[in-house]
Amino acid sequence: MSIETDVISQNKIAIVTGGSRGIGRNIVLSLAKRGVDSIFTYNSNQTEAEKVVALVGETAQKAIALQLDTGNVSVFEMFVQSVQSALKNLGATHFDYLVNNAGNNHHNMFFDKATEEELDSIYNVHFKGVFFLTQKLLPLINDGGRIVNVSTARTRLISPGGAAYGSMKGAVEVLTKYMAKELGPRRIAVNVVAPGATETDFSGGIVRDNPVMNKRVADGTALGRAGVPDDIGLMIASLLSEDNRWINAERIEVTGGYV
Repeated sequence: MSIETDVISQNKIAIVTGGSRGIGRNIVLSLAKRGVDSIFTYNSNQTEAEKVVALVGETAQKAIALQLDTGNVSVFEMFVQSVQSALKNLGATHFDYLVNNAGNNHHNMFFDKATEEELDSIYNVHFKGVFFLTQKLLPLINDGGRIVNVSTARTRLISPGGAAYGSMKGAVEVLTKYMAKELGPRRIAVNVVAPGATETDFSGGIVRDNPVMNKRVADGTALGRAGVPDDIGLMIASLLSEDNRWINAERIEVTGGYV
């Protein structure tokens, strides 16, 4: 291995949206354990974001937290400027990995009762935001980099109340294949990861904090429990590594064998 390649391998940088809590937080920490620095976004909870920065610092890696509403396309240009400044602080001009993880959810938004405002909220974060934020960041991602879009097992497991959320994630899964095709000439691999029910505060903490729901998930899972953030964060960190360099344009479901 050349000295140049060695140096590059020691200075990988990831951008992770929604990195202050839940799965996103675990992705940032899992990457840090693999020697990857991160720039991650948070929507409103700066205190939790600062905790993540401190935890990454304990691993000898670096993390920089930037505030961003991923559903507000109008601020993306300014965000890119913030990313450029953050990269400079990390001694770089470009980054290697992008994980589009940030999300919101209107739990039990039934098709016959959903409002236009609720649908727009999910569309703006889960599809429009992913589309245009990735587009804006493309000039800063290194050739040979990797992108992971986070979806959901609910594109496969259809249940009442998930029409809006599941449909937007379905759109992201199709978008992922087009991104992989069009970014192929730059050797940028693009995949989508679909987590199952995971014990986080997402959707009001329904899996983590509701014993009845938790047991229902565990009973339907081949491995006998609900997912935890480590199950997803470690998998995504592995997917971004050289170990999985030939995986591209794939949907990978991470559910422990649910249903």
